[in-house]
Amino acid sequence: MKKFVSFLLCLALLCTCVTAFAATDVAATDLAYKGTLTIMHYSTSEESEGNGGSDGFRTVIAAWDAAHPDIELNQNVLANAEYKTRIAALAAANDLPDVFLLQGMNTIAWAQQGLVLDLTDIIAQSPYYADYNTAYFTPFTTEGKIYGYPALTGGTCTVVVYDKAMWKEAGYDAFPTTWDEVEKAAETFNAQGIIPVAFGNGGQWQMNSDFISTLGNRYTGPEWFASLIAKSGAAFTDAEFVAALAETKRLFCDTKIFNSNFNTVTNEDAREYYIAGQAAAFIGGNWDESYIAATLQASDEEKWANIGFAVLPQPADATKAPTSQNIGLGYAIAINPKVAEDPDKLAAAIDLAQELTGPAFSSYVAENYALGGLTAAGDVDLSAFDQITQDFYNWSYVDTETCEIYDSYINSAVWGVFNQDLQAMLNGDKTPEEVAQNAQAAYEANY
Repeated sequence: MKKFVSFLLCLALLCTCVTAFAATDVAATDLAYKGTLTIMHYSTSEESEGNGGSDGFRTVIAAWDAAHPDIELNQNVLANAEYKTRIAALAAANDLPDVFLLQGMNTIAWAQQGLVLDLTDIIAQSPYYADYNTAYFTPFTTEGKIYGYPALTGGTCTVVVYDKAMWKEAGYDAFPTTWDEVEKAAETFNAQGIIPVAFGNGGQWQMNSDFISTLGNRYTGPEWFASLIAKSGAAFTDAEFVAALAETKRLFCDTKIFNSNFNTVTNEDAREYYIAGQAAAFIGGNWDESYIAATLQASDEEKWANIGFAVLPQPADATKAPTSQNIGLGYAIAINPKVAEDPDKLAAAIDLAQELTGPAFSSYVAENYALGGLTAAGDVDLSAFDQITQDFYNWSYVDTETCEIYDSYINSAVWGVFNQDLQAMLNGDKTPEEVAQNAQAAYEANY
């Protein structure tokens, strides 16, 4: 099979003519397959309204379909929640579509059951491989093999939004790069009755998604979480991760950087502190950034113009990834192994997957939504967007390195314990070691 796939890839690549891409162009490919190809996804017409990833997905599918009139592309399009239920049922019955969206948390089990095609060599020979953000492959990789093309668009859960004018007045030309500097700056802001950095963990998940999964990466590096996903040796009780928990406790409990009620207010509450000028910075996700930018542009143009973006500062004892921020692609395009029984059909499925995650898609979402995906969009003209949107695009996809969003993977049984214990730790009721031990016990019992 490996020799066969290699031959097929060589043949497909020889037939592929990659041209300059307009927003909805797909590569000109001469595909031998003339039959039916099925794809299942959740980019409904309703989902695509205002959702750049789904709009781009639907647009490129339509372009690919039009470019290959001899292939009958049958789409089964369901709402997100219904999709998850239906795809799980099809997997249980070993009756998956030819092409479908694979969720990261299903990769290991479905790979072990032979439900997804090993795409490792195929992806490596993609004409777009040089422009792939390979960090996005982590959740779809197990035992060194890759089972999907990460799809749709990535959004961060950890962005520092700060008021450039306020920090300038405090003596900083940009948001500090170390927590030691932030702690020093906090003295100035506290003396003025201003919260240095606003944060909300009232829903318990925020400390995990919006903070720990980036701060943890500064201590462990990405290999640790990849190992945790793959169950290949990493543990919550590893010294590096416990150190990240200890630093989190120190920052929130032993300094005056954050609002004192951080553990009871939500991130929506915390971002209002920033909007109202009661906080000089705020930590949240891309959805918070969008809300803040839109609100201030309509209500306070001067404050809107002073919006800046930064990554989490680096802890003094952390040695990894100082410019990382967590950004994720939670689904990947996977191929049913049964498709490989027909070489021409497999070539068509590969071509579809590559185009749905390649330059056609990335250019479309970049130019129309200032979003990014698996493939770098190259020199995208962002001039039609306002300066803040351009700045956020560059911060998200150009100027920073990425790491995983912890709670996008593994499962809720583990994160439910971890999130509750994190909140207890920051209330002074648990130690970092106890949090790590309980998380590891939940991991071993439920994953």
